[in-house]
Amino acid sequence: MPSIKQFQVTFDCAEPERVARFWCEVLGYVVSPPKGFATWDEFDRTRPPEDQGSWFACNDPSGVGPRLFFQRVPEGKVVKNRVHLDVRVGTGLVGAERLAVLEAECTRLVALGAVRVELLADDYDACIVMQDIEGNEFCLD
Repeated sequence: MPSIKQFQVTFDCAEPERVARFWCEVLGYVVSPPKGFATWDEFDRTRPPEDQGSWFACNDPSGVGPRLFFQRVPEGKVVKNRVHLDVRVGTGLVGAERLAVLEAECTRLVALGAVRVELLADDYDACIVMQDIEGNEFCLD
């Protein structure tokens, strides 16, 4: 059986477009409407009113990272995520240099609406646990 080379990460959320646009800013992704449509608004106009705004997606413009898909669900987030994204901004760095890069990115993301939860650090390694604009946990690593 051949290995799977592509996958997408799906987020359950209350406001798909809002959460998608947040993650576009975090990761440098771009909005990608469904095939055959120039925009998500054009796609939504083909849907029944109750389904409009139910989905949104974005892609890595380089084509390397996975597609991110956001779908509206009726229930809110209740408990900690079982799976989360690690946003790798400090790869290869250690100590004070790593911490400075993580803190700078944390400041940028807080300005976008993210919430800083906690810093996990020792003399060598560090990560910052955060939440996106709907409370989904992720780490700056």
